[in-house]
Amino acid sequence: MAAPGNSPIAIAFEGISGTGSIPTQALLSGMLRASEKVSDLIFSPGRPPQVEIHGQLTAVAVSGNGILSADDTRRIAADLIGTNKQAINTLREQGSCDVSYGLPGMARFRVNVFIQRGSCAIVMRVIPTVIPTFSSLHLPPQLEEAARVRNGIILVTGGTGSGKSSTLAALIDRINSEYCYHVLTVEDPIEFLHKHKKSTVHQRELHSDAPNFTLALRAALRQAPRVIMVGEIRDRETLEILLEAAENGHLVLSSMNTVDASKTVERVVGTFAANEQQSVRERLAKTFRYIIAQRLIPRNDGGDRIPVVEILKSNSRTRDCVEQGERPGRTLLDAIKASENEGMQHFDGEIAKLVHSGLVDLETGLCFASNATVLGQELAR
Repeated sequence: MAAPGNSPIAIAFEGISGTGSIPTQALLSGMLRASEKVSDLIFSPGRPPQVEIHGQLTAVAVSGNGILSADDTRRIAADLIGTNKQAINTLREQGSCDVSYGLPGMARFRVNVFIQRGSCAIVMRVIPTVIPTFSSLHLPPQLEEAARVRNGIILVTGGTGSGKSSTLAALIDRINSEYCYHVLTVEDPIEFLHKHKKSTVHQRELHSDAPNFTLALRAALRQAPRVIMVGEIRDRETLEILLEAAENGHLVLSSMNTVDASKTVERVVGTFAANEQQSVRERLAKTFRYIIAQRLIPRNDGGDRIPVVEILKSNSRTRDCVEQGERPGRTLLDAIKASENEGMQHFDGEIAKLVHSGLVDLETGLCFASNATVLGQELAR
């Protein structure tokens, strides 16, 4: 491998123009015109420009661009990052960086530039210019109650690309529309742009507005927000500050890359040292209000993927499971099933409904199930 000073990371932004390439903005525009349902744009050396539609990659023929070279992808990366010195340094030091990028009049993107096999590759997530609503996201109607919570923690969880950011944006927009609050977000990068409505919304982007999450959140506690939204919880320090904020009466919203409500609690508790974990369980039990886990499942007809949502709310039984830990007969799944009349629901129960309705086939449903064996037996009955 080349020495760091001579690597593609170090030379990625030295004005490489690429050959046979149209301007980056024109390229992006052409790719977006491939479909109204484009979710991601992908640039990789040795491949043509690609878009992801309903979870499937498709090559896009844009005039002037065939198979991309390493010079092409470095030029595109340089155009997207621009003069963001922090992002350039992060790319050089860590091998990847995140930035936001706007295509005037068309779209905004969350961009990840990374080094693979010594060359630049790029993934661009399309961020709608219109703030999504609960109905446009096809979320369960009872989730609108989460926007009325006055304090505590709401976590939105799921894998990459499961719609966490969109759900958080819908929650913030509903709060913004109905309450006269000060809302402060810390994001990496900023995705949806919120205009002031009834609330005053301040959005801070990592690197350009604040050097790291810890400093931004410590400052937030002195900036009198009623609502704090953090794009993603990545470390112990962030968790500690958010727990503190919730205990002090703030409403805290954030996301985690965990597969369901139970794994989310495990992740939060497991982030802390063993001698701190019982205390964290007690703090989380007192402060969490909702854990909303999401998965996107392909439809039978090839249309938009369907969101399947697990909803865990705070009540005496769920708080006990969080505080004391799960044990036979007292799991969070048991608590959800026993509290369906309160608006709670679990993944496999919702998947079973989709299979019965014919919107999702059996094989796909089992593939996305939390417990495929149990779900298969229930569907067979």
